Amino acid sequence: MDVSARNQIKGTVKSVNKGSVMAEVEVTLPGGAELVSVITIASAERMQLAVGKEVIVVIKSTDVMLATD
Repeated sequence: MDVSARNQIKGTVKSVNKGSVMAEVEVTLPGGAELVSVITIASAERMQLAVGKEVIVVIKSTDVMLATD
């Protein structure tokens, strides 16, 4: 896979929770940090995502927001 995004992190699928349209995929990153991605069920099935599968998290965003109380 060749993509232009430079922010790529290898991880392992921790859980896949499918709703009616979308799937919430929790990924464990090196060092133990976790990240959640919400994708379509069709994409999750096409990629055959399952607990323990190695994936590459690709982060390509024009906005990253932070907030405090």
